[in-house]
Amino acid sequence: MKAYIFVETKPATSMQTIKRIKEKVKEVVQADAIYGRYDAVIVIEAPSLESINEILYKVIEKDPNIIHTETSLVLSSA
Repeated sequence: MKAYIFVETKPATSMQTIKRIKEKVKEVVQADAIYGRYDAVIVIEAPSLESINEILYKVIEKDPNIIHTETSLVLSSA
């Protein structure tokens, strides 16, 4: 199962935040600082929805620099 997690961070912390998340979470496939409504996007692949839930709520959202997240689950890939 694959998910895109859009992240809003505290000002000027997006680069260090995604670096820390990439080091902590082996399921992270890609993590990029971006411009726009969100400060970063993190792509994770996990075996189940429960795994994604655990990663999101027990690791990613616990990071002190993260203000808000929005998750989109992938329905199918081309």
